[in-house]
This record gives sequence, structure tokens and C-alpha cells, in this order.
Amino acid sequence: METVRDLLAQKGRELLMVTPTTTVLQAAQMMNERGTGSVLVAEDGVLVGIFTERDLMRRVVAVDRLPHATTVAEVMTSSLITCSPEATLSDCGNVMSERRIRHLPVVTTGDLLAHELKEKASTIAQLESFVFYVR
Repeated sequence: METVRDLLAQKGRELLMVTPTTTVLQAAQMMNERGTGSVLVAEDGVLVGIFTERDLMRRVVAVDRLPHATTVAEVMTSSLITCSPEATLSDCGNVMSERRIRHLPVVTTGDLLAHELKEKASTIAQLESFVFYVR
């Protein structure tokens, strides 16, 4: 059975990524130039969301937000459903149909570990801010 890894090998691995501070206008222009319906949103190398044509229509155009003054972070989809490179195309199709999504970002074990480390570092920083050092 064909896997996501097989498909990516045929299709190529060019990733279209922006940061959370990228404006909606910049992201939309990038999507238009590349002929794609979404861009991944990453911060410090960690996937934090996806910005899609649906996000653009529902969260920007339909509510009359200014694309040049709105950041991707304000309107992106952050509750991501992802798959691994080893997932079968059939399984991916089933997930996409069941969850009614059109984009399924592929993440690796390294991506997941980087995300976990970032979350733990944030938690540690928050806890340290509550600790008072007494001499």
C-alpha cells in the first residue's frame, strides 16, 4: 500500500511555511504564487498551525478584516490533525473525509519531539517566574 512518504518522493518536498507574524496578505500572495491552498505556520522550527483558503474566506474576508493588518496567528487553524510519513494514503483519505479537512500536514518524530521540548521549556520558564530566590 502506498504511503505518504512515497507520495512525497514523487511530488517533491518543498514546504510552504510562514511565521505567525506573517500578514494574511503576504501568506495569500505566497499561496497564489505557488498555486496552493495552504501554508504551514511554524515558530522556531515547530509547526504551530496551518493557514488555508478556508481560513482566509471565513476569518478574514467574511468578517471584513484587513489582510495587510491581520497576522496569520490571528486567523490560522491551530488545532492540527497531522499524519506521519508512514501513514497509508488510504488512511489519510479516511481521516480527511471523517474530519472534513482538505489539508493534512505530515510530521515526523523529530517534529513531535521539538514541539514537546518547546512546551516543556515554556512550562519551566513559567514555573521559574514563580520561584523566589532567598539568600
